Parts: sequence; C-alpha cells; structure tokens
Amino acid sequence: MLKALFKYLALLIVMLAVSRTAVGQVSVEQKVDSIGILIGQQAHLTITVTTPEGAHVVFPTYRRSQYITPGVEVLGATQPDSTAIDNHQVQWQRSYTLTSFDEHLYAIPGQKVKVNGRTYTGNTVALKVITMDVDTLHPNQFFPPKDVQDNPFQWSEWRPVFWLSVLMVLLFLLSTYLFVRLKQNKPIVTRIRIVRHIPPHQKALNEIAKLKQEHMTTSEDQKAYYTQLTDTLRQYIKERFGFNAMEMTSSEIIYRLQQTGDKKMIDELKELFVTADLVKFAKYSTLINENDLNLVNAVNFIDSTKTDAKETEEKIVPKLSENEEKSRKSRVTLKTLLYAAAAAVALLLVYILYNVYELLM
Repeated sequence: MLKALFKYLALLIVMLAVSRTAVGQVSVEQKVDSIGILIGQQAHLTITVTTPEGAHVVFPTYRRSQYITPGVEVLGATQPDSTAIDNHQVQWQRSYTLTSFDEHLYAIPGQKVKVNGRTYTGNTVALKVITMDVDTLHPNQFFPPKDVQDNPFQWSEWRPVFWLSVLMVLLFLLSTYLFVRLKQNKPIVTRIRIVRHIPPHQKALNEIAKLKQEHMTTSEDQKAYYTQLTDTLRQYIKERFGFNAMEMTSSEIIYRLQQTGDKKMIDELKELFVTADLVKFAKYSTLINENDLNLVNAVNFIDSTKTDAKETEEKIVPKLSENEEKSRKSRVTLKTLLYAAAAAVALLLVYILYNVYELLM
C-alpha cells in the first residue's frame, strides 16, 4: 500500500513539473513608454506576449475613446506584430495609444491575452497625469495670447525685387516688339531642288520595258504600239545625236543617221520606221512575231549607239538677291534676340516669385 502511494506521488510530481513547464512557455508583459504625461498628451501601452510557435494569440480590443481604466482613454491600437526568437518561440507585440484629461496617478491593470484559448494576464503598470502649475495668487500676471506680429516693411529688402520687376517688364515689352517685327518681316523660303539626270539610252529602255509590261506587242491596237515605240526612238535620237528627230519624217531621220551610224543597224531601224508608217497611215496589219522583231531591233539600236553616261543627281540651290539675303539675316537676328529675351523674362519671373514668397513668409 505504501509503495503504491509513493508511485502515485511521483506521478503527481512529474505531471505538475510538466504542467509548470508548459505554462512557463507563455509570458505576458506590458509597459508604458512614458510614466508621466501632461493632460491631453498621449502615451503608448505595449503588450508583449511570448508563445511557442504556431500558437493562436488574441489581444484585447477597445473602441475609440473607450476607457482601459476609469480616467484613461484608448485612442487607437496597432496591428499585432510577431517576431521569431530562440527555442522555437514567437514574440507578439501590440501597442495602444492612451490619453487622459484628469490629473491622477492611474494603475493600468494587467491586460488579458488569450493564447490557444487560455487566458493570461499581464503585469500592472502606472501612468501619472499631471497639469501645468498655475499661480492663482497673482491673477494679474496672466496675459491673453498674442496675435501674430507683422514684420515691418523695409525698402532695402524689397528694392532688388522692385528693380528686377521693372527689368522683367522692359524685357517683356522688348519681346513683344521683336515678335511683331518678326511677323511683319516675311520669311525668305528657299527650296532646294534635286534633279536626276538620266542618260538618253536609259530613258528609252525604260519606256520600252513599259511596252513589254503592258503587252503592247500582242495588242490589237497596233497603231498605238508603233506610235509609242517610234516616239521613244525619236526622243532617244534627239537626245543622243543632237538633232530634232521629233519634227522629222522617218526618211529624214534615216538620212541623218546614215552619215554617222552603222549601216546594218540603220537598215534594221529603217525597216522598223517603214513598218510603223504603214501601220499608222496605211492600216497595215502586222504579225506578233513581226512586232517582237521590231521591238528587239529598237533595243539593239539603242544598245549599239548608247554612251557610257550614268545616272546622276544634281542639287540646284536658288541664289538669293542681296535684299533677300539681308532680310534672311535680319530674321535670324530677330529670332535669336526674341528667344533670349523670352528666356530672360521666364527666369526673372521665377526668381521674383521665389523672393516675394521668402519675404512674405
């Protein structure tokens, strides 16, 4: 019987030790950041709770202006904040803003915090609320609040701002005058032209390429085809050999070419002109292969008589008269002065406004 009693006591001691250890893992501490405050000032009550990891903590909640203790109001509270510490524990904190309007030494009771459904109470802290000392024995020494005193006007402080304002107005008038002058003085517009010089043979071959693209060799309108083909050749001959082939008959053109050209090529060209005259004036009908042959003969003639000239570009800059050149320089000068005056006016305005603000403040 005695042996069983000893076993029971030993088991009870172990359970109590385990229970104390478990309880010791949770601690609640509260403190106030200021022991004494004046009436209407604020103090902060901080509750610190140490718990094992994973614990559920519920802090006390108060409405705005609710008393935490008679005479001490709660103005607000922060959100709970947690920080991991050693030994797998977590430290929780929450702060409450307090105030009071009655002079007294208050004892703020320990706040109740629930950890995993179990209630833990913090320590009691003191908060002293005091008032300003008032000398009631000498009431005549009390004075009402004084109004804001205006600074006296001093010309020495405002003189720079005044003269800078005058300068800014003069510059503004100058800018207006320059702007009007610039509007009255019409700009000199010079257009630079870029002229492309295409060699005669290149222009003629381009026109023949268009005939091919438009399938004029197979067109039923043979008159239009031969008219375009011969006009292209006439223009090429005019630019290449220097005589006005556009105003000459086919025989006149052939005669002029016979004096300088290859006889075989001229004979082929003569056949082409003859066929073109028959189509245009005698309603002669040609075959498709005949049209192709004449086109080839035209290309061969151009290739055999072309020069080595290549396509070039030329910039044509118009020359200004003496009066126009003076007017152009005058506009450049006016624009430069106008931009400088406008920039000076803007800078002066900013500087003056800043100084006026400094003087008034």
